[in-house]
Amino acid sequence: MTLENGRRWCRIALVLAVYMAVYEVVAEDPYRYFDWRISFGDIYPLGVRQQVKDQIGSFFYFPSLQFHKAADGFGGIRILSRPRIPVPFPEPAEDFTVLIGDWYKTDHNVLKTILDRGKMLKFPDGIQINGLGRDGARFTVEPGKTYRLRISNVGLQNSLNFRIQGHRMKLVEVEGTHTIQITLSSLDVHVGQSYSVLFTADQPAQDYYIAVSSRFTTQTLNSTTILHYSNSKKPASGPLPLGPPTGISWSLNQARSISSNQCSGSSNKFRICKPANSKSPVYFITIHIIFSITHKLR
Repeated sequence: MTLENGRRWCRIALVLAVYMAVYEVVAEDPYRYFDWRISFGDIYPLGVRQQVKDQIGSFFYFPSLQFHKAADGFGGIRILSRPRIPVPFPEPAEDFTVLIGDWYKTDHNVLKTILDRGKMLKFPDGIQINGLGRDGARFTVEPGKTYRLRISNVGLQNSLNFRIQGHRMKLVEVEGTHTIQITLSSLDVHVGQSYSVLFTADQPAQDYYIAVSSRFTTQTLNSTTILHYSNSKKPASGPLPLGPPTGISWSLNQARSISSNQCSGSSNKFRICKPANSKSPVYFITIHIIFSITHKLR
């Protein structure tokens, strides 16, 4: 190679290096986020009329092929009530989707192969909250206001416990069904489940930990995100809020304590129920249906 040829190749290499550097800077984020707003209506683009239900609530989607769920192929779905259908609590100041799940460093194709061979997945490498690791996500709130969290376990195999440092939560909905409202300090969310809770930013102005930990595992995995008061002057500190006792009995008792609110939404067909903020007495109407069976004697 002549000296001139060597210089030419050096110039080409330099141009390529600069191009690649610029290309990397302007490359798109591998994650894409979309907000789809769909109004209630009789629309069927595939030509087949769809069955419409008054099913409101918190859900999430994920692909069911090629184990793409393990490659973060998921997202939250909110189905809001139509104006004519009452909601059994005041409208919150804001509505947050919180997607929690176990996470593996291993490529999803390798994980799929393990399952295809009839084997169990290994212990996960961590817990993600909205696709991010420890303290990666942040939720900003205004003092004194009440907020709704739609919590879904989008993981692969581990139940998770959810709690907020210094705050209590009020359970109001489970996968499209309003519940009798109960106050919780922590909530077990099993794989595939979605819950809605309300909490009020009624603590001193600072940041607080939102903690998520694995349940029923030989070792406990923990992850955190930040609840940020808009007027906070102090970062989150102190120990993480304590989780529930180990063992399955606590989780079973919590599940048994959850019941449907029959005085809300489309289930309100046979009762007259008290609105969320009403101070009037509640009157229940019970409808007795009597069947008369006549047998003709011969």
